[in-house]
Amino acid sequence: MDAFSLPLWQLAAILLAVMSVLLFLLMGVDKGKARRGTWRVSEKTLFVLALLGGAIGGTAGMFLFRHKTKHWYFRIGFPLLAAAQLALAVWLYLK
Repeated sequence: MDAFSLPLWQLAAILLAVMSVLLFLLMGVDKGKARRGTWRVSEKTLFVLALLGGAIGGTAGMFLFRHKTKHWYFRIGFPLLAAAQLALAVWLYLK
């Protein structure tokens, strides 16, 4: 079975899972870089990855690593994107 024969909801679930793990890890890496005062991942990059399906992992990483929690646009934006992505995945599954 190839990727193109999978139902749309499964493809969406795979995308959300892969992007969420990626953004979760990136939030941890960026927090470590912030502590050491070295090169950082741009906020734009973090948001683009969240928009591309990583908001669930980004939200989890934000609170687990206590990273970017002082910025209202992360505190509000990531969870809203995560809820929208989760709702879309459920809708595709039920469709």
